[in-house]
Amino acid sequence: MSVTTFNSPTGPQAVGPYSHGVIARGELVFLSGQIPLLANGTMVVGDCTEQTRQVFYNIKEVLSSQGLGLNDVVKCTVFLASMEDFAAMNAVYGEAFGDHRPARSAFQVARLPKDALVEIEVIACRS
Repeated sequence: MSVTTFNSPTGPQAVGPYSHGVIARGELVFLSGQIPLLANGTMVVGDCTEQTRQVFYNIKEVLSSQGLGLNDVVKCTVFLASMEDFAAMNAVYGEAFGDHRPARSAFQVARLPKDALVEIEVIACRS
């Protein structure tokens, strides 16, 4: 199987030994989870709405480095520090995807990197 890793030059740098994404078989693009980091590595200070907006900005930056966009996303996994933030995340999620509806799972987790309120990973597919 052909697998290629990549990093986006405009997305926030990885905070560990991983890449922004992996391309498998030339068409499936797996993105590492994105948290609300700014390009300079600092966290967005704010509520789940603000953090989710930054997460989607980061996802779009990483996808665009591969010539892809949110309409190419086929699956999302959402990790929340608290399910109390589900509605806030969901509102931004709906704005980001518009009429596009990829498959999705959402979980509350004990803790996220850098104490983020939200992390989202996506799988996209090249047309």
